[in-house]
Amino acid sequence: MGKSFSESYKAAGVDITAGYKAVELMKEHVAKTMVFGNVPDDIGGFGGLLELDLDGIEKPVLVSGTDGVGTKLKMAFLMDKHDTVGIDCVAMCVNDIICVGAKPLFFLDYIAVGKNYPEKVAQIVSGVAEGCIQSEAALIGGETAEMPGFYPEDEYDLAGFAVGVVDKSKVLRKETVCEGDVIIGLPSSGVHSNGFSLVRKVLDVENADIKTPLAELDGKSIGETLLTPTKIYVKPMVNLFKEVTVKSVAHITGGGFYENIPRSLPKGFGVKIRRENIRVLPIFKLIAERGNIPERDMFNTFNMGVGMTCIVAEEDADKTLEVLKANGEDAYILGEVVRSEEGVEIC
Repeated sequence: MGKSFSESYKAAGVDITAGYKAVELMKEHVAKTMVFGNVPDDIGGFGGLLELDLDGIEKPVLVSGTDGVGTKLKMAFLMDKHDTVGIDCVAMCVNDIICVGAKPLFFLDYIAVGKNYPEKVAQIVSGVAEGCIQSEAALIGGETAEMPGFYPEDEYDLAGFAVGVVDKSKVLRKETVCEGDVIIGLPSSGVHSNGFSLVRKVLDVENADIKTPLAELDGKSIGETLLTPTKIYVKPMVNLFKEVTVKSVAHITGGGFYENIPRSLPKGFGVKIRRENIRVLPIFKLIAERGNIPERDMFNTFNMGVGMTCIVAEEDADKTLEVLKANGEDAYILGEVVRSEEGVEIC
């Protein structure tokens, strides 16, 4: 008698039963996110469902975002720690969504593995669920694809997709920005999830000692510091939107200050940022020193300690700082909006 299909598929490198086990192990993590929205309890169905609550929204506009964790995953492999990169995945999507003024509703993840280790997959999903909890978004579905021969057995890729909603009248309009407005910075938690190809090369993480605490990193190791999850700004920003007229928001991702801040400015305007105001984190000083990287290149690649910026009228600046502080964000003024074609001037 010949082998069953499942036995043959396992011989080809895909273990169907491991997939079933992974789904069972991740259910407890996914369930924690179901309080955010009316979600039918049907994990493992063909489509993720969520009942829309449009209370207070006259003209709903859906806002979507998709992203991955990138080569930061290499740090998870090296540290053999897989329960935080899911937070990064969610953060990269929902932080983009709130730049429009929207609140995230739900999230879906995609995990591609060389070999399905159910416990590892569950760890990854636990991080995704934690990111959703921080974002107050439901994790309503996802996909785990076992791809032997495509990825090494101990490696994986992780990406995601989020959808939010905002009333059309409350969509942030950068055209409202004008000369004299104030740009405010919200601190980052570290490198976040951009620039890791350069970081890995400069710090030689594959060969270096990344587990010994370093004084220049405030007693943390390189590995621990680099694996720090991307900060999620949803709650403080959503609360800020309720109390202050925010004109525009920028998520400081790949391209750093010089590429992202101009995206939140109308044509003919720039920002003048005082260099001494920027609270640069120790990890960026270490990267710059070891890589002999010019400061402009650093600000054109990394967030440098500022994960998000928002622009408000000068008279709203104090209130903005007050609201953000009340929501756990030690935000501070970076500079002001000026008439300029420069985009960003750090002086």
